[in-house]
Amino acid sequence: MVEGKRAFHEKEEKMKVISAVVPCYNSEGYMERAIRSLLSGGEDMEIIIVDDGSSDRTLEIAKRFEEEYPGIVKAVHKENGGHGDAVMTGLMHAEGLYFKVLDSDDWVKEKALSQVLDKLRELVKLGTAPDMMIANYVYEKVGETKKKVIQYRSALPQDRIFTWADTGHFRQGQYILMHSVIYRTSLLRQCGLSLPKHTFYVDNIFVYQPLPSVETMYYMDVNLYRYFIGRDDQSVTEENMIKRIDQQLRVTKLMIEAHDLWKIKEKRLRNYMIKYLGIMMTISSIYLLKSGTEENLEKKQDLWEYLKAYDKKLYRKISMTILGTSSKADTKAGQGIFKIGYAIARKIFKFN
Repeated sequence: MVEGKRAFHEKEEKMKVISAVVPCYNSEGYMERAIRSLLSGGEDMEIIIVDDGSSDRTLEIAKRFEEEYPGIVKAVHKENGGHGDAVMTGLMHAEGLYFKVLDSDDWVKEKALSQVLDKLRELVKLGTAPDMMIANYVYEKVGETKKKVIQYRSALPQDRIFTWADTGHFRQGQYILMHSVIYRTSLLRQCGLSLPKHTFYVDNIFVYQPLPSVETMYYMDVNLYRYFIGRDDQSVTEENMIKRIDQQLRVTKLMIEAHDLWKIKEKRLRNYMIKYLGIMMTISSIYLLKSGTEENLEKKQDLWEYLKAYDKKLYRKISMTILGTSSKADTKAGQGIFKIGYAIARKIFKFN
């Protein structure tokens, strides 16, 4: 048994520390910044650039990086399947110990990446490599000189291995998103992660679905991920959120179906996941209401009825929260609460 563990750790020590997938669709104008920021990690990095059926020079740029950085960069071309399909393609090709998603218009801070890589390599050598690494992310919003940093000092222990039982209270706006999380590659495969094709907002599934499989975590208080907001065609603009509301609904329902939360024994994890679902229900309700159409008002009602039919206990739990009052936000009495829920959702996801 001891020899088997030693061989396992020796194998981990020889692996790339992080496989970073960069999903790209017509990203020629900004993808190089994302890729170069990852290249600062040197030989510890595996960078998988997934061209999701682009019609511009995206694949050409990806292949150039592959030629210039053999052994570090992989260029993968596939037919268009959307962001989630590109992430799953990256996961299929990943050979590193950990897996990180970097959107092609975002980037990482080089110094923070070096710190994260050093720490993960150290933990691997000690045989205590966690299931999930968490770091801060920064909103790089166009027109804002003061950058909003999302950190977890009040919610998570710092600089040590911990479990869900050690976590504290997550404030509104302090949730773990795709930008802040780095998962063990093997965990993502073993937990059965699946992201639907041709669907926006699947980053919520990516960060939510694997959580019950996570036993150990490590939080570093460094500002790693830079989340750019400001392009007119981004999926989180209000106009696009309304236009793509059916995709938001699909993601929300898939998250509802992902787990029987009442089977999760760790209460803090269960409560965290319930709150996350409450956010998703609120966001969906907000944009169905803001569209102002009778069809979408019916879809809002249908969504809450779907949750109620799927899990009455979960429905009651979410409905009792401030965010859950979005189920009644089309009534006159609920408008004030609706505005509070909308403000909270904007704080968390920084909608344009």
